[in-house]
Formats: sequence, structure tokens, C-alpha cells
Amino acid sequence: MLDLRSSTPSAWLDVVFADFDAFIVDHALCERKASAMGLSLVAKYPDRTAILDPLIAFAREELEHFHVMYRIIEKRGLVLMGDEKDNYVNALRRLSRSGGDELFLDRLIVPGIVEARGCERLQMVAGAVTDPGLAGTYLDLARAESRHHGLFFRLARQYFPESVVQGRADELLEAEARIVEKLPFRAAVH
Repeated sequence: MLDLRSSTPSAWLDVVFADFDAFIVDHALCERKASAMGLSLVAKYPDRTAILDPLIAFAREELEHFHVMYRIIEKRGLVLMGDEKDNYVNALRRLSRSGGDELFLDRLIVPGIVEARGCERLQMVAGAVTDPGLAGTYLDLARAESRHHGLFFRLARQYFPESVVQGRADELLEAEARIVEKLPFRAAVH
């Protein structure tokens, strides 16, 4: 189901496990930002009623994931940090077209791609982490990211023909692969 055009190299895991605590904190922030993004779309497009209930549910689930990660942070004696810029997400957002239906479509596809990349990377962490509890948590979260990826593409298809959604997704997925290739690895989900 994940239609990514590139795979995260296994060397990314070396960076993650070199500072796993930083990765955990970053992951929590990503979950919180995803929740806020879902509610932001609800606020920006109240007239697009087909997205409202699914995105409210998405925002609640992402907030729940943030809470799960916060509990892990607290248990490990870590400190939740303030938001930092996410160069990956910002690079994808800069590709969004301006105005009207084009922007609306891009605002659905871009998070779908972000969720797909998150799924891929959380699966990698789940397979590599040695703590069985954390492995299970990361596997559960990866499955949720996969569902969310599908959600955003399903929502896009409710408003746009399949050919339009797929054409734009192809463009953005190719660009996303180039972005991932150019950005340096860091102990972060994205």
C-alpha cells in the first residue's frame, strides 16, 4: 500500500540508535503536530464535510499517540521539548500549489505521503529495538501510520478523480524521494 519511491537506508537506524532518546522525543512531537494538522484542515475546510469526521477522528488518534509517547518520555526521565522545524515536512509543504482545489488536494496528499514515510520508518524501529514493549508500541504506531496514509488518499478521491489524485501523487512522491535523498539523517521520524 505504501507507494514510496525510495526506501530509507538501514544506516538511518544507526543515527536513530546513536541517540534513541532524541528520537523518542522527536517522535512525540511529530504525533502532536499531526494531530494539530488534522484539526487545522477541519478549520480550513468546514465546507468539505466528507473530511470532517474522519479528520477529527485522525486528530484524536494522533493526540492519543502523542500521549503514549509522552508516557514513554516520562518513564525514561526525558524532557518533552518545544517544537523544532521539520525540514522534511517543510520541504514537502513548499511543493504545495496555491489556492483553491489544487491547494486542497495537495493538503491531503502531502500528509498521506508523510504518514507513509512514518510507517516505513517506525516499522524499521520496531524491527530493530531490543525492548519488547517498545517494539510492540512502535509496531502498533506503524500500523496506524499505514491506516492514516490510506485515509488521506481516500479523502482525496472523494473530491477528485482517481487520475487527478494519482497524477499529483506521482509528482509529489518523486519529489519526496529526492527530498529524502538530500536531507541528512537525524534521530527523527522524518
